[in-house]
Amino acid sequence: MNHEIVNHDEIRIRHIADRDWDGIVALESRAYSRLGVSEGRAALKSKAYASPATCYALDLGGRLAGYLLALPYPESAYPDLSATTETRPALPSRNLHLHDIVVAPDLRHRGLARHLLDHLTAVARSHGYEQLSLVAVGGSETFWAARGFTPGHVSPAGYGPTAVYMSKAVPAGPAPRTETEKWADAGAARA
Repeated sequence: MNHEIVNHDEIRIRHIADRDWDGIVALESRAYSRLGVSEGRAALKSKAYASPATCYALDLGGRLAGYLLALPYPESAYPDLSATTETRPALPSRNLHLHDIVVAPDLRHRGLARHLLDHLTAVARSHGYEQLSLVAVGGSETFWAARGFTPGHVSPAGYGPTAVYMSKAVPAGPAPRTETEKWADAGAARA
């Protein structure tokens, strides 16, 4: 596995554009099909449409290297993976649900998911969200726990047998990171 250091000047986080969807669908399918929780284009687009201001593409040197989908969602609730009904703007909530975060397999373990998560945390803070939530799948709860997320009392239906609903308070300011954390990466764990 190649763990080259990424030139951070080449990293760009931006809002998702129509041209990104083929790449997003391919990344999502590769990350989640083996877990039986792949959503497909219509379901993914519905989540992004519900809250375009909190959904991002990650470019690295001009290449789509990953993406993140997040939307306001009631605390202890989570989107239906197969639903394409999130086509209305998201309802107001103090909870921002990190629905999906994926980095291309050949670019994992370089800190790119951390860039996305840091960006989302800053956006959540600036927009007054009090909490971030997610559903950890495929054994990724240890990764999320290391980033301050704690398990909830909800058993997420439809996200696989090991799915764990997790949440954390949005920190008041930027969280300090160790040198090791700067290069840590979430890989393809559905959030």
